[in-house]
Amino acid sequence: MVSTMQQVKVSPKFQVVIPKAVRESLGIQPGQRLQVVPYGERIELVPVREIGEMRGFLAGMDPKLEREADREF
Repeated sequence: MVSTMQQVKVSPKFQVVIPKAVRESLGIQPGQRLQVVPYGERIELVPVREIGEMRGFLAGMDPKLEREADREF
């Protein structure tokens, strides 16, 4: 994880360059898609992962949920 906050400049075409340290720490590759998420007063760029990469990411999660009384089956 990149420990220092970095700044970028928005070009006249509204483009930004993701700093090398950030790209490397997140494994972002040329041509990869990112989701753009407005979050309050900031913008988050979230790497889109292929479905195959998601396999097993929920492994070990406890499937038991405490539900509200009106949500019981």
